Amino acid sequence: MIAKAVLKYARRTPRKVNLVLETIRGRNVDYAFMLLKTLKQGSKEEVSKTLKSAVSNAYEKGFTDSEKIFVSQAYATEGTTLKRFTPRAMGRATRKLKRLSHITIVLEEKVK
Repeated sequence: MIAKAVLKYARRTPRKVNLVLETIRGRNVDYAFMLLKTLKQGSKEEVSKTLKSAVSNAYEKGFTDSEKIFVSQAYATEGTTLKRFTPRAMGRATRKLKRLSHITIVLEEKVK
């Protein structure tokens, strides 16, 4: 592990974020940014911000060659859940769960 970035309390469900993270897992950093630009999912903004932060953390540690850096781990875990209520018929209310996620991206250097 050369660099790591974590975005906490993202307002997306972890299930939807993991779909985007599957596309960049194991890819080169430059290719991962290109893939994120072409995706249509809404969580691509949060993932690209986290990937950009991980790359900047790698540059801060002294790794300047972006061709050797790849995404080794990318996953989203479940954060806290916001509980909201919506009105229903006959004075009742039903619960709506708004799930939050923690996005983690770990970068490594390719060794030949």
